[in-house]
Amino acid sequence: MSKIANQYISGRLIKRYKRFFADIQLDNNKETITAHCPNTGSMQGLLEEGNPVFVTKADDPKRKLKYTLEIIKSGNANVGVNTHKANRIVEDAIEMHLIPELGKYDSYKREVKYGTNSRIDFLLSDDKKQTYVEVKNVTLSRKKETAEFPDAVTERGSKHLIELSKLPNKNTRAVMLFLVQRDDCKKFQIARDIDQAYYDNFKKVIKKGVEIICYNCSFESDKIRVNKKIKLINE
Repeated sequence: MSKIANQYISGRLIKRYKRFFADIQLDNNKETITAHCPNTGSMQGLLEEGNPVFVTKADDPKRKLKYTLEIIKSGNANVGVNTHKANRIVEDAIEMHLIPELGKYDSYKREVKYGTNSRIDFLLSDDKKQTYVEVKNVTLSRKKETAEFPDAVTERGSKHLIELSKLPNKNTRAVMLFLVQRDDCKKFQIARDIDQAYYDNFKKVIKKGVEIICYNCSFESDKIRVNKKIKLINE
């Protein structure tokens, strides 16, 4: 069974505030609820009042906020805004070998320590090579069919790039995987105007052997899956 299956509940966005809160009117009973918003980014372009949304409900009695914001519809696009789901979506793809660019691997581990106080999202291994995979969730799109990262300045993101750049050698690969949780994008680029430092570090680490892989997602009735590789615009 997929690790990312959900029972989605539809509604309409009222507002997002204090980063972690979103007021939503549910479609089924018109109740207004406050959902946890598991996305610390700006969510630029997604927060128009009235946008259709999908939430999930938790059974945990200890949770103060019973609902979690999962998907926002922006125009005709479905956008997965739960950054915590990104690694679960990628893990599902790793287990099913849906990302051929990662090559062959016999096993994988999650959250492996490396570098200076860092943890890699996935470490793939076989008897000849190890592949370190860092995952970044992407929601921003300001141009038709083009996804962008980041949507806000990210010093932590730059740190991850620099740490990755220290890894590549003949037995070790370092991969930055941009997971575009959108179904309307065919290209990806770095949002240079939002974070010049991240753009500069991105260009540097490619020269040091860090590999870039970009995939968009498909949205089904109860889950989000890795879909197709999209083109990197490296300018």
